[in-house]
Amino acid sequence: MMKKDDSHKFMKMAILQAKQAFAIDEVPIGAVIVKNHQIIAKSHNRTIIDHNPLNHCELIALQQASKKLLSWRLDDCDIYITAEPCAMCLGAISMARIKKIYYAVAEPKFGAIESNQNFFKNYPAYFKPEIYSAINEEESRELLQMFFQKKRL
Repeated sequence: MMKKDDSHKFMKMAILQAKQAFAIDEVPIGAVIVKNHQIIAKSHNRTIIDHNPLNHCELIALQQASKKLLSWRLDDCDIYITAEPCAMCLGAISMARIKKIYYAVAEPKFGAIESNQNFFKNYPAYFKPEIYSAINEEESRELLQMFFQKKRL
């Protein structure tokens, strides 16, 4: 059973990944995948640097975890993401059978859990994970705001 403060600990690790994205001028979103209280995959957005629209941090982390476990089924795993995932990432998370999604901040433009659509209510999904939001929300929000303010200068 996960300890009460584990969600904040793992989200802090996802925030460190988001800060790495910020450092390379990517949208600062990070993700970690956890199994048995251990981080097995971590990533940050790499769409710009890799010239690849698929390189959202969630998809990269799913690939890393699948490779590490030698399985596409990640049903004993949880994912921590610093921002609400988009529909593309939610589709992949569902296909991987991730058990729980934890995310920090709602994403008003592309978020597909609460912001624009409810992916798991409005579309047939392969697997519906448990969802937890607003974990370390302020820190993630400030990082995103700082990034987009810098872009507008």
